[in-house]
Amino acid sequence: MVQWGELLWGNGRERRRLRDEARHLLPRHDGEFIPSAIPALEVTKTALRLKHQVEEVIPCELEEDRVTKAHSPIITPAVIKTAKSAGGEQYGACVVFCLLICKKWFKKQAILELWDADLHIVRACACEVLAKRIIEEEENEEYLHQEVLLKRYSIIVNGEETAPANAVERAVDLHALRVIGSSGYQKCIQYLWKGWLVQDDEDPSRFVAYDRKDKTDYWLHFDPDRMRVPFYQNALEIFFSIVYLALFTGAINTVNPSADLDVVEVLLYIFTLGFICDEVSKFSKVGIYYLSFWNAFNSTLYTLLTASFITRMVALAHPVDDSKRYHFNEISYNLLACTAPFFWSRLLLYLDTYRFFGAMLVVLKVMMKESILFFTLLIVVIIGFLQAFIGLDQADNNITATNFVIQSMVKAILTSPEFEGFDNFAPPFGLILYYIFTFVVMVLLLNILIALYNSAYEDIAGNSDDEYMGLFSQKTLGFVRAPDENVFIAPLNLIEIVFLVLPFEWWMPKRQYERLNDAVMGTVYSPLLLVTAWIETREAYRVRRNRRRGEVDDDTVEEWEQMVEEVDLEGEGWTKTVERTKPDVANDATLLEVRELRKEIKELREMLVGMKGANGDGV
Repeated sequence: MVQWGELLWGNGRERRRLRDEARHLLPRHDGEFIPSAIPALEVTKTALRLKHQVEEVIPCELEEDRVTKAHSPIITPAVIKTAKSAGGEQYGACVVFCLLICKKWFKKQAILELWDADLHIVRACACEVLAKRIIEEEENEEYLHQEVLLKRYSIIVNGEETAPANAVERAVDLHALRVIGSSGYQKCIQYLWKGWLVQDDEDPSRFVAYDRKDKTDYWLHFDPDRMRVPFYQNALEIFFSIVYLALFTGAINTVNPSADLDVVEVLLYIFTLGFICDEVSKFSKVGIYYLSFWNAFNSTLYTLLTASFITRMVALAHPVDDSKRYHFNEISYNLLACTAPFFWSRLLLYLDTYRFFGAMLVVLKVMMKESILFFTLLIVVIIGFLQAFIGLDQADNNITATNFVIQSMVKAILTSPEFEGFDNFAPPFGLILYYIFTFVVMVLLLNILIALYNSAYEDIAGNSDDEYMGLFSQKTLGFVRAPDENVFIAPLNLIEIVFLVLPFEWWMPKRQYERLNDAVMGTVYSPLLLVTAWIETREAYRVRRNRRRGEVDDDTVEEWEQMVEEVDLEGEGWTKTVERTKPDVANDATLLEVRELRKEIKELREMLVGMKGANGDGV
């Protein structure tokens, strides 16, 4: 496959061809060309058929509730059946992918046609609901995972094929939470997370089931390739983050007045170098779309640590009895101390697979986005008032109060305004202007920010489960779409760079280089592989037990299922009793009454016709 960095920064034709794919989480493996599983023309035709169907099903603006609720009168079984047939018998597997494409089209159309934005938003929502219902109604799990969700398809845009993507990736990229929250989709994500679905080594366009998940031989699972499993990668990242934090704690609590580096500090800076190399590598392959809040957060941490290391080296360059050595050493430790909040907050990045932390991070992420409006307004207001204050200060051709004005404005922004000093600042204009500035910032802008935060929290808190599943799916795909076939997690990537890439990759044949990589990975990860092999062996026994019982591989026997075979519900007559008394939730009570009334009227009409016929015969 063509390098993403080249596509993003290369010629305009390639950029246009892949512009709708540019927001993928991470690229696939280098050098791979993954064709569309179904001809792109057929996929595009299917998408257009579905778009036409949705436009006919929702011809006018409707309440979104009518589309999304259970037993919707809009998304009926007949509509779902028609949608399934859009690809025909031969191309039916791409229907879910095409519905996500239609969602993207309707969302774009809502931006282009603001006068019909609500209508297109409802249609986009209908595409999600249809995709979710199709996924949940599919009973063939293998077909659903490998053909519907994980096969990669392309469409034609401007006469050229887009880069192939699958429905799992599309749902995450489009933040289609209803699709992500469907049972079949989540089971697919769980299988990817546990490594039960893996990318085929011979055909990278398809995913296959892990063929050793029912093997109970311990050493069969002692395989360096299993380090590609997202669950193991995430566990190792959490471990290294805790070690990284422990190294920092040891370094900041053991100050060396002589500026000499001890073992803990050396390891801290080695870890930092590994993390920096990992960030640079991913950015070079993904391009500017790799940037996110956490990248900026980590980059700030690494920048401060690099500055601390540089000042320490400057201190070491001076003699022991030189005062500058102690001066730069103090600066180094001051910079190191300033990174403490970053180190502890960084743990949240790796704990987002746990529901509590994941939901909290989603709320913080949305709040940060909502803050953009506030800070945009704030910057404009600050520039305007600052220019006014400076203008008042230089009215006498002598600027002397710039620092005082800036400090006072900052205090007002932090809700601690101080009006002293403005009495003598260009009276009465300075004091009046500062009153106005304080009112605008503290009463207007800060209340706008609070309202935005409140709205963001309510939106996320009311949909926290789906938001968490979306975040978890995004994290899983981040590992699945990893750019390197040989997974060396930072700071172990320094081993790959120093001992593999630099001395061997540029001249060694590919097959021989892969064997060397496997040998090094097996050695480096051997302690972890001992644990993962034990975990997978235990899982294999569970899979075998489930298969003997005729259950799915990942089934677990809960407490309410342990004694279910001891109760004969049908023999006791309980099943029939429940059947007689259960309500019909699929239909509205009023509708049921109307249907019953129609039935009685029909019977009455037939009775009258029969009576009339009998009277006629008598005459």
